[in-house]
This record gives sequence, structure tokens and C-alpha cells, in this order.
Amino acid sequence: MTRMTLQSHPLMLGFDDLERLIERTPKSAGEGYPPYNIERIGQPEDDNAPEILRITLAVAGFTRDQLDIQLEDRQLSVRGKQVDETPRRYIHRGLAARQFSRTFVLADGL
Repeated sequence: MTRMTLQSHPLMLGFDDLERLIERTPKSAGEGYPPYNIERIGQPEDDNAPEILRITLAVAGFTRDQLDIQLEDRQLSVRGKQVDETPRRYIHRGLAARQFSRTFVLADGL
């Protein structure tokens, strides 16, 4: 079965950017770690001004040095990697010590 793309449809000409944006959209949208919030923190005074949003990730147990935040071609990526340098003896370990990667595809003007 052949996958129909926007480029291959005869009535959808010039939508190359939209197709690339859809392909970059994370496939793992159902993954819940780390949890995050997206909130609207201000309404632009001008209708042509970009909307103001805040993305908050709950990254308990990570230091700033263990986080890698990059914005490239309208894609915001946040990655975390913990390195346990000191051996510890936990009585209870409730904070996950695992790597994560969370990606957001941003619209123009955000």
C-alpha cells in the first residue's frame, strides 16, 4: 500500500513546508515522561504580534548541567541525561534516573 503524501496529490501543490512540519511532529505524543504544561501567559497587544506561551517541564532530580535545550528550525528539543557520579544507598528511590527527550514543533512567530 502506497502512502499518499501532500506532494504526490495533484491538487496539493506548494505544501512542502507543511508536509515537513507534519513529519517532524513527535510520534511519541502519548509518552508521559516528563510531564509538562503549556500555558498562555500574555495576550499580545497587537493582533500581528506573536502569542506568548510558557512551556514548563517537571524534571525533578536533574541539574541545569544535565539538561540540553535547543531550538532549531522551529523545533524545541529538551533532553535530560543524569550521570550518577556518587554511589548512594537509597532507602527509597522515587525519582526516576532515566534519560528523556521531549520535542515541541513551534508555529511561526512563537
